[in-house]
Amino acid sequence: MEMWLNQSSIDGFILLGIFSHSQTDLVLFSAVMMVFMVALCGNVLLISLIYIEPRLHTPMYFFLSQLSLMDLMLVCNIVPKMAVNFLSGRKSISFVGCGIQIGFFVSLVGSEGLLLGLMAYDRYVAISHPLHYPVLMSQRVCLQTAGSSWAFGILDGMIQMVAAMSLPYCGSRTLDHFFCEVTALLKLACANTSLFDTLLFACCVFMLFLPFSIIVASYARILGAVLHMRSAQARKKALATCSSHLTAVSLFYGAAMFIYLRPKRHRVPSHDKVISMFYTVLTPMLNPLIYSLRNREVIGALRKGLGHCRIDSQH
Repeated sequence: MEMWLNQSSIDGFILLGIFSHSQTDLVLFSAVMMVFMVALCGNVLLISLIYIEPRLHTPMYFFLSQLSLMDLMLVCNIVPKMAVNFLSGRKSISFVGCGIQIGFFVSLVGSEGLLLGLMAYDRYVAISHPLHYPVLMSQRVCLQTAGSSWAFGILDGMIQMVAAMSLPYCGSRTLDHFFCEVTALLKLACANTSLFDTLLFACCVFMLFLPFSIIVASYARILGAVLHMRSAQARKKALATCSSHLTAVSLFYGAAMFIYLRPKRHRVPSHDKVISMFYTVLTPMLNPLIYSLRNREVIGALRKGLGHCRIDSQH
């Protein structure tokens, strides 16, 4: 605690950001803000539909509402501060603010990775054991499953936040990123970070490969079950229920593994910033679109909601 107080008494960090004030970057910044607004509205709308519409009170949509909540918190943790710094030209973040941003970011990314793995298991149970599905994925099981993904994610976030903010930063305070990201922050530490590097790698392996192995195992079983289905329509329906999840998994894990599991010598700050922008802003926008545009039940609930709004406005 004393080290935190000593560090926080010094000025925080300077975030170089990803945009300059050139004409091109102003257009890109405007595009990012539009994506942010779509992500905000899309995830709030999806959470609201799942909460309001009784037909969507199923395990799959419960997990989807948790995914949307994580995406919503993720973009709100990163984009508003980035926008304030860009518009004001200050580019600063306090020591405590940096720690809070790291804690939220790591917690939410870790929780989302685990949740995507558990959602794959849910699809496996629904397709391979449909008769036992209500028992195997009861409300209590769903709450425990979602709760465990939040708990492990928060634990990971707390460990990385405390470890990163306990290091001494006595040299340059310029962070070559648009938010406080752990691997970028470690470059500024004036102490040996090899132990923390090992801890960070171990956390990443656990939080990425554990759910990823669940996804691979679940979809291997799903593929086996689909191939044994006699009805072509049943096969098509089973694959359709998995396509949205597979798309979301590909986007999330592709970006996360590129950032955290590459050797240090292959890391380029400009590449890291672009990929980070992809999964902190673009993926949270795409997830509700992927799940809603490919899902008749969500589209039906949206139409029903719009119909009620029209009737209310006429009265």
